[in-house]
Amino acid sequence: MTDSEAQAQAQALIAQLARRCELVDTRFEDSTVRWHRIGHGAPLVLLHGGNGSWLHWVRNIEALAQWHELWLPDLPGCGESDELPPPHTLERLVGALQQAIADLIGADREISLAAFSFGSVLAANLAATRGRVSRLALLGATGHGFARRPLVLKNWRAMPPGPAQTGAHRHNLSHLMLHDPAAIDALALAIHRRTSEQTRLRSRPLSLTDATRRALDRLRIPVLLAWGEHDPTAPAPDVQQIFAQGHPQRRLMRFEGAGHWLQYERAAPINSLLIDWFSP
Repeated sequence: MTDSEAQAQAQALIAQLARRCELVDTRFEDSTVRWHRIGHGAPLVLLHGGNGSWLHWVRNIEALAQWHELWLPDLPGCGESDELPPPHTLERLVGALQQAIADLIGADREISLAAFSFGSVLAANLAATRGRVSRLALLGATGHGFARRPLVLKNWRAMPPGPAQTGAHRHNLSHLMLHDPAAIDALALAIHRRTSEQTRLRSRPLSLTDATRRALDRLRIPVLLAWGEHDPTAPAPDVQQIFAQGHPQRRLMRFEGAGHWLQYERAAPINSLLIDWFSP
C-alpha cells in the first residue's frame, strides 16, 4: 500500500467513526463546545490531551461503547470547539465541562471519567469540584509538578506542506507520543496532523503545574494512574509511587515498552483495563 493509499484509508476510518457518533454542541460564555456521543450504559466521559481532540480515543471508542454511553468533547480551543475568550484559566476550562455535563448528562447523575495527558488536569479538578464521579482513570497524566524529560520537537508550522512537514509530525510523534516506530502509522499521523492544525489552546502551562496532584489529594474515590515506560512527560518511576503511597483506593500501573499515548499504542490492554476498571 502506498503512503497516499494509507492516508486515504486512515481518513475513511475517521469519517466512518464520526458518522457513528451523535454530534452535540453546548454553550459556555458565548463559545461552542462540541461533543461526540456513542454507546449505551452508564455514562463515561473521555477527555483528550493537549494538542488533541476526541480522536485521541480513536482506538478505544468502539470497545468502550459496548459497555458505556460515551461522551467525548473537543476541549475548548481544540478540535471543532470554539476557543474561550482569554484568560484560559483552569477554573474556566473546568467550568465549561461541568456546565456541559450538567446539560447533557445531568447535574445530579453520577458519571465516570477517563482522561489522557493534559485532560488529566481537567478531569481531576472536575471530579474534585463536581463530585458525583464514581471512578477516575488517568493515562499519561500531566499536572504532577515533578521533573520531566527534556523534549526537542520540530516546528512543523515553519515548513511548507509536504514531505518535510510530514517528517516533522513523525518526529514529534516519536519523541513525545509513541515509543514503538511501528505504532506511528497512517492513522496516528493523520490524527496528529489534524489536531495540531486545529489546536488554539495553550495547554502546556497548566500541564507543567501540580494541579492534578493537588486535586487528587482532595478525592476519596478509586483512581487509576497509568504511564508508559518511555513517557517523556511522566515523573520518574520512584516518584510515581508517591501517587499511590498512603492511598489504598489508587491503583498505579506502568506499561513496559510504551510511550505517552498509551491508549493508542497499547489499545487492546488499555481497553480491557478500562472496561474492568469502570465495571459496576
